[in-house]
Amino acid sequence: AVATTLEDRGAEVVRLSRSADGLDITDPASVSAAFDGLDGAFDLVFIATGILNASQNAPEKSVSAISASELAQVFAANAIGPALLLQAALPFLPRDRPATLAVLSARVGSIGDNRVGGWHSYRASKAALNQIVRGVAIEMARTHRQATCVTLHPGTVATSFTKDYAGRHKTVTPEVAAGHLLDVIATLGPEQSGRFFDYAGAEIPW
Repeated sequence: AVATTLEDRGAEVVRLSRSADGLDITDPASVSAAFDGLDGAFDLVFIATGILNASQNAPEKSVSAISASELAQVFAANAIGPALLLQAALPFLPRDRPATLAVLSARVGSIGDNRVGGWHSYRASKAALNQIVRGVAIEMARTHRQATCVTLHPGTVATSFTKDYAGRHKTVTPEVAAGHLLDVIATLGPEQSGRFFDYAGAEIPW
C-alpha cells in the first residue's frame, strides 16, 4: 500500500519483497544480494516488515507462556531483519540532500506506554527495533546531516495481521494508513531523527 501510494503521488518506486524477490531479511547473504542489484540514491527507504508471532499460537498473555524458540524467531524477524536492512540501505542514502529511513514499528513496543503487559515477544522485539533505529539515527547524523531516521506506528490496520486482535480499536484500510504515514514523513526532518511517531504525527515515548 505504501509503494502504491507513492507511485500514485508520482514517485518512482523500487520494491523488494520475500514473495517477488526471495528476500529473506533474516539472512545477511539474502539481504546483500537484494541490495547488490540496486543502483542510484534513494530519497526514501521504507521498511515495512514484521511478524506478530512465529507459531500458530496467540501472542503470550503471561510470562509463563514465553517460549525460547518463539522469542528468537520473532526477534529475528522484527529486530535483526530490519537491522540488516538498515545496514544495507544506509549507503544508498544521498549525502547532499534530505532523505529518510522509515521503519514500521508498533505502539506496543513502547516501554513507557506499556500498561497492560503480555505479548512479550512482539513487544520486546519492537522495543529492540526502536533502539536499533535510535542508534542508527545517531550514527547517520555524523555522515548524512540532512537525513532522517524514524520509527512509525501505523495504527490498527485492517489486515489478516490484525483481524483477531483489533477488538475495540478503530481500524483503517492499508491505503489510508499508507497515506497517513507518508504525510507524517513529509513533515519530518533531521531534528526529528531518532524518534518514534504515530500515524497522526504525535510522538510516542520509548
